Amino acid sequence: MPYPDLLVAPMREELVKLGFQELRTADEVEAIFSASDDPTLVVVNSVCGCAAGGMRPAVALSLQSAAKKPAVLTTVFAGQDLEATQKAREYFTGYAPSSPSIALLKDGDIVYMLERHQIEGRYPQEIANDLVAAYDEHCAA
Repeated sequence: MPYPDLLVAPMREELVKLGFQELRTADEVEAIFSASDDPTLVVVNSVCGCAAGGMRPAVALSLQSAAKKPAVLTTVFAGQDLEATQKAREYFTGYAPSSPSIALLKDGDIVYMLERHQIEGRYPQEIANDLVAAYDEHCAA
C-alpha cells in the first residue's frame, strides 16, 4: 500500500522546487528515459531519514555549485509511485533496488549511481561533491 499523499507532499516539493519533473507512472518514466539523449538525473526519493538529512539537501547543493549539470531532472517516489519506481529501476542495470538513490543516465544507460549505502551516514556536502564529480564527467557545461 503506497504512502499517503499528505505524508510525502513536502518531500516531493523539495525536489519540484529545484526543477525536477515528477514521474508518477511507468509510461512517464519510459517516455522520458527512452526519448532523452541528454544526461538525465533520476532521484529515487524516499521518506527515510537519510533522504531528508542527506540525499535531498545534497542534490540541491550539487545543482547550486556545479558548472556542468544534467539537462533533465527527474524523480520517482519509492513507496508511493510504485509502477514508476519499478520502471526506473529497470534502467539501473547491475544495481539492487535502493531507496533513496540517485542515478545519472546518458542515452538511456546508467553512467553513475549513488545507492543508499553511499548516502546513509554522510553529510550532504560529501554527497554533493560526489554528484558534482559525476556531472563534470558526464554532462556538458
